Amino acid sequence: IIDHDILTIINKNTFGKNTVVYGNLPYNIATKILSSLILLKKWPPWYEILILMFQKEVAERILAKEKTRKFNRLAVLANWRFEIKKHFDISNNCFLPKPKVVSTVLSFTPKKDNQFVLKNPKNLEKITRILFSNRRKMINKNFNKLFKAKKLIAKKLKINLSKRPEELSFEMYYKIATEYEKLFK
Repeated sequence: IIDHDILTIINKNTFGKNTVVYGNLPYNIATKILSSLILLKKWPPWYEILILMFQKEVAERILAKEKTRKFNRLAVLANWRFEIKKHFDISNNCFLPKPKVVSTVLSFTPKKDNQFVLKNPKNLEKITRILFSNRRKMINKNFNKLFKAKKLIAKKLKINLSKRPEELSFEMYYKIATEYEKLFK
């Protein structure tokens, strides 16, 4: 058991195999912690599994299905590298002092053989940040922020630029990131 601030040890690979990371994350930085664990350059990572508790609304964002209104960048990032499982909700009555929110426990098992390997995981983070920045608008303008020859790239990837970010699939985001890396080495 290591009782330490996870943000200071995430990038250190000094742990042995079979490391399990578990915890009740501070809700104000839970997505930052998860993003840091997703975006590690070395993959598979130093941990075997993550078992983490989130505010229920955040857990629902992580578990959001593609092509739904709830689909979001955190779901794209998390599903790129993890098999995610919801275990259970925890009532706010189980805590003292009683919080205003319900919690959810999720486990994240790193994917060993990922079909979409990126040289720099932060490229996927950048793409999702840009494309989801105006989530209710078409991706056309934001796609322009990524690619100068947006029509050529869109045609190559068979993307309809009049779609909204939540209308794209997980796979399409990974293909966009792969294409981005080819152009900007």
